[in-house]
Amino acid sequence: MNILVTGGTGTVGSAVVDELVGRGAKVFVLTRNAASAERLPAGVEAVIGDLQSPETIRTAFTGKDAVFLLNAVSQTETNQGLMAVNGATLGGVRKIVYLSVPSIEAVPHLPHFGSKMPIEFAIKRSGIAYSILRPNNFFQNDLWFKDVIAGFGVYPQPIGSAGVSRVDVRDIAEAAASCLLGSEYDGKEFHIAGPEALTGKRTAEIWSDALGKQVIYGGDDMDAWEAQARQMLPDWMAFDFRLMYEHFQRHGLAATGQELDELAAILGHEPRSFNDFARETAAVWAAGA
Repeated sequence: MNILVTGGTGTVGSAVVDELVGRGAKVFVLTRNAASAERLPAGVEAVIGDLQSPETIRTAFTGKDAVFLLNAVSQTETNQGLMAVNGATLGGVRKIVYLSVPSIEAVPHLPHFGSKMPIEFAIKRSGIAYSILRPNNFFQNDLWFKDVIAGFGVYPQPIGSAGVSRVDVRDIAEAAASCLLGSEYDGKEFHIAGPEALTGKRTAEIWSDALGKQVIYGGDDMDAWEAQARQMLPDWMAFDFRLMYEHFQRHGLAATGQELDELAAILGHEPRSFNDFARETAAVWAAGA
């Protein structure tokens, strides 16, 4: 089966690529960066292109049976997603698995969420078989904070105290591969979440246990967070993420028992826990990786 993965060099996309390769699929990765293409796993074929390029839309999807559609956060995310749906239609793609977000209709004003709504609508109206994945906040986001967590003993992601059912990217990849390679999940939507609704304080406690040193939660001051984030992110992205975190602080993003049961059924195992992820990651960091 020939599968095209967009965003296949990033955190989620690369995990999906690895999972598909492990299951025997022929994988193609659409990337704008030739240097990134050189780092793809053996047997994975790079397709150099851009979802905002008509030439890419006309050619990249041809001969592909399915597409894993992941659009990176950007100010053109909606356009890129809609262009990809057109590419899939023109190329005769038979299935799309789209990476969206949870609770999308409750917060359409949040750019990170609302930008995906037109893409979902277009996929559902395209006539192409589809599955939609709604992953929660990723465990692997914490890898970006290694120096702050391990070096300074502070957990900086301001997820608040309402509870967010964060998820391991490996569970996202397994669910995506199952949807891409099987027909039993067509027309369905899955919330991809972890077994515990984590607070900022609880996350810091888990890191403390894993690292064997005190880690404290950095708190919910979003003015301070945004000012610091703007040193690393574009202004529009820092503001977008601020809105998202403020929503987490007020309302949380907790999975239901039914959602977790449905996820366990597609995975064939219980969702991975943050405790296990933190311990695994702490061991890697201790080894100097």
